[in-house]
Amino acid sequence: MKVLITGIDGFTGQYLEKFLIEKNFEVYGTVIAESGQENYLMCNIRNKSEVDGVIELVKPDYIIHLAAISFVGEENASLIYDVNVIGTQNILDAVLQTSVIPKKILLASSATVYGNQNAEVLDESMCPKPVNHYGISKLAMEHVAQTYFDKLDIIIARPFNYSGAGQAEHFLIPKIVKHYKEHSSVIELGNLHVAREFNDIGYVIRIYYELMIGEIRSEIVNLSSNKTIKLLDVIEIMNKIAGYEIEARVNQAFVRENEIASLSGSCEKLYSLIPSASSFENDFKKMLESMYLS
Repeated sequence: MKVLITGIDGFTGQYLEKFLIEKNFEVYGTVIAESGQENYLMCNIRNKSEVDGVIELVKPDYIIHLAAISFVGEENASLIYDVNVIGTQNILDAVLQTSVIPKKILLASSATVYGNQNAEVLDESMCPKPVNHYGISKLAMEHVAQTYFDKLDIIIARPFNYSGAGQAEHFLIPKIVKHYKEHSSVIELGNLHVAREFNDIGYVIRIYYELMIGEIRSEIVNLSSNKTIKLLDVIEIMNKIAGYEIEARVNQAFVRENEIASLSGSCEKLYSLIPSASSFENDFKKMLESMYLS
């Protein structure tokens, strides 16, 4: 069975490729730059003809669409919408034009679509209220994708924050771990009292796999754990792992306007669709230790 992963050379894609190969899938992926790997195909998803070529060549049994502008701080708003919305539409249109329709198309959205809900636990029944271009673009992607529900087997996942070894250092957890690895005495962060889910990449990959092979379709579901941790607690755990204490300072330049104070996802729908997901390993401290030692 062939799986096509868009953005395969990204943080999530690399873990997912390894996992699927171990499950005996034939894995292909799209990349922006030449990689030298036979199963990596150059493709800018903003270019419809390039997407057409990849879909026609691979004829995938499954598609996992990860390619996106995923950094909330990206300043080029036009690029965010072009990649995250139009890029997704190009993929879905390309699939409809081929003679082989995939068994499942899994689209990665984001928990940022919820925005500020004045609720401690966010569930799929809530009306999304994104507060930045990234979240808005992902919500627009969801709306576009839903117009294809009657034509293709699609499921949309809304991952909450996750991390692991190899994630880019401009993301929060890798940034914190990097400071400890460099034995810094001070770290400057934004609001230290925000509470977030910081799930392990392994947990996320297991759920993506189950969503892909399952009979689930035409659904939007949280990829969450309903477990939050404050940044101050992250610092405390890292102090113990590294064996020394770092001073955490608030830099107002890092405090975002319309900051989402608490972001935790309900697992009720996820666990109803994938009952075994509640037992998947998701150890935050173990994840930090692996990142620190990598």
